[in-house]
Amino acid sequence: VQLQASGGGLVQAGGSLRLSCAASGSTFSRYAMAWYRQAPGKQRELVARISNSGFYTNYEDSVEGRFTISRDNAKKTVYLQMNNLNPEDTAVYYCAKGRGSMYNSGFNVWGQGTLVTVSS
Repeated sequence: VQLQASGGGLVQAGGSLRLSCAASGSTFSRYAMAWYRQAPGKQRELVARISNSGFYTNYEDSVEGRFTISRDNAKKTVYLQMNNLNPEDTAVYYCAKGRGSMYNSGFNVWGQGTLVTVSS
C-alpha cells in the first residue's frame, strides 16, 4: 500500500482546508486510517483516526469540533476537513494506514506529508 496526501497550502486564520489521502492497492477498506501532524520543532502527534468502515472516529482534543475525518472506500481515499484553522495548526500533515480494522491497533504505513500553513 502506498499513500499520497494532498490538499495542503497557505490559509488565513479562521479559514478551511480539506486534505485528501489516496491509497493504492485493493485492501484499503480493511484498515483503519489516521491523520498525524508534525509542527516545526515538535514531535509527530495524532490528529484524527477512523475505523475501516468509517463508523468510529476519534480526535485529538485541540481539533475536536473543528476537524472531521472521513473516508470513501470506493475511492480508496481518506479526508480531513479542517475548519476554523489557527496558527497552531501549522504543520506537515501525514496520513497513515492502520494495522487492523480498528484504530487502536496502531499504524504502520505512512504517506509523504502535505504542508499546512495558517497565517495570523
